[in-house]
Amino acid sequence: MTEETTTIALAKNEQAVVDAIEKLTVVEANNVAKYFEEKYGITAAAPVAVAAAAPAEDAAEEKSSFNVVLKDAGGQKIAVIKLVREITGLGLGEAKAVADNGGTIKENVKKEEAEEMKAKFVEAGATIELE
Repeated sequence: MTEETTTIALAKNEQAVVDAIEKLTVVEANNVAKYFEEKYGITAAAPVAVAAAAPAEDAAEEKSSFNVVLKDAGGQKIAVIKLVREITGLGLGEAKAVADNGGTIKENVKKEEAEEMKAKFVEAGATIELE
C-alpha cells in the first residue's frame, strides 16, 4: 500500500486519532466507521454519488477489479465464518465479526476471482455484492 500525502495540517491530538485508526484491523475500522455513521450521520456515500454522476463513457468501460463485500451471512453462519477465514486469513473472532456485521472481504480482486468467491459465499447461504 502506498502512502498518500495530505495537505491538511493536523493538531497533535488529531494526528494521534489518525495514527490509532491506522493501526486497527479491517474489521475494527469497519466497526468504527459504522459507529460514526450511526452516531453522527458521517458516511462515505457522497463519493459514490459523485462517481454515479460521472460521464456515460466511463460507465461503458468494464471494471477489471472488484471489492467482495459481505452483506448478510444468512442461515449458515459457521460455513460463512470458515470461508471468511479461508479467504482473508483472519482469526476466528475477527472472521465472526465480519460474518455478524458484514463488510469488505477482499479488495481489488480480478473479476474471475471475485465471481468464484461470490459463488462460494452464495453456496454457503450468504449475500455478497461485488463493488
